[in-house]
Amino acid sequence: MTRTVRDCLAEAGPTFSFEFFPPKTLDEDGQLWQTIRELEPLRPSFVSVTYGAGGSTRARTIEITEQIESDTTLMPVAHLTAVGHSVAELRAIAGHLASAGVTNVLALRGDPPGDPNGEWVKHDEGVEYASDLVRLMRAHGDFCVGVAAFPYGHPRSVSLEDDTAQFIAKCEAGAEYAITQMFFVVDDYLRLRDRVTAAGGEVPIIAGLMPVTNMGIIRRSEQFSGAPFPAKLGARFAAVAHDPKSVRAMGIYETSKLAERLLEEGVPGIHFYTLNRSKATREVWANLALGARL
Repeated sequence: MTRTVRDCLAEAGPTFSFEFFPPKTLDEDGQLWQTIRELEPLRPSFVSVTYGAGGSTRARTIEITEQIESDTTLMPVAHLTAVGHSVAELRAIAGHLASAGVTNVLALRGDPPGDPNGEWVKHDEGVEYASDLVRLMRAHGDFCVGVAAFPYGHPRSVSLEDDTAQFIAKCEAGAEYAITQMFFVVDDYLRLRDRVTAAGGEVPIIAGLMPVTNMGIIRRSEQFSGAPFPAKLGARFAAVAHDPKSVRAMGIYETSKLAERLLEEGVPGIHFYTLNRSKATREVWANLALGARL
């Protein structure tokens, strides 16, 4: 049975995966597990569980990841950030995950707690860069480690050249795959892939997509990426902003079209940011007949 993202990527055909976040309330917890059960029959290659800013959801991330591993047929990927953690704590987390049978990790430097755009401050006994975290995880367990990729460049990078160099450093540290931040235009992914390839990078870059089901997602995407939402696409959504049903329908259509173009371009995988809801993802899945591709 396939138990690492590396194995999934080595198999024929693209990977398909979903991302969840740790809930904060009992109602949200119920929604998460309902979503997991609704998406499980689609047989995704893997699912990932995010890690709150500053490690704020560390315990819940580990708990949910372990429960997915033990109670479902899904293969979980645990997000892990360096923010607020000493090397000793990170090693302990690695041991905890390994003992639970979790072999897949997405290693991220992470955002500062409270203000994602605030100054990033290294823990006195921690690590400075995501590449350091990759190296630590590879050295302290038999983990398949992935990293983030940024089609628009990381908001803290001084240039795309600097962003590319940082990405290559993560790959050289032992990263075996990457997942992009959400994007909405196929050329943004292709430009990222081209600049990484030109710099000698060979790690598979999985495309991260999120359907725009409401206008708030556009604002959220700009906050996360530090880049404006694509102007032409934004104008199309703005024209129907008065009608939530039309916004949602357009979002499903545009994401389905984007995914299809990416598959035609040979993307190694597509990762859906679900916001702990399954309906929009299942609609895109149906539009692409993804089940027939597995």
